[in-house]
Amino acid sequence: QVQLVESGGGLVQPGGSLRLSCAASGLTLDYDVIGWFRQVPGKEREGIACISSNNDNTYYADSAKGRFTIDRDHAENTVTLRMSSLKPEDAAVYYCAAAQRVCYKDYVGYWGQGTQVTVSS
Repeated sequence: QVQLVESGGGLVQPGGSLRLSCAASGLTLDYDVIGWFRQVPGKEREGIACISSNNDNTYYADSAKGRFTIDRDHAENTVTLRMSSLKPEDAAVYYCAAAQRVCYKDYVGYWGQGTQVTVSS
């Protein structure tokens, strides 16, 4: 049974930092990309940052580059997204996801339950 259990999220002021963690279990080897997607009402779910389980290659959306960092603890099977310099437009529901090959929603096989990130003063 595949489980993606998220933690973190919450309310942060603009310019602040936040950390999201995802504990993954039960994944087969074909789901080789783990990452974070986000969604706001009325928009499509977009990949923000992903990491490959094979070689730790990372992908970042343009909106995340320079501000977000994703890394993976293989021993603990966790993936962490550290977000800094947060902006109001970063507010969304963030989902941990397991995908095949690429960091794109159509390739995601498993989703976490989602965690709300609010950026507001």
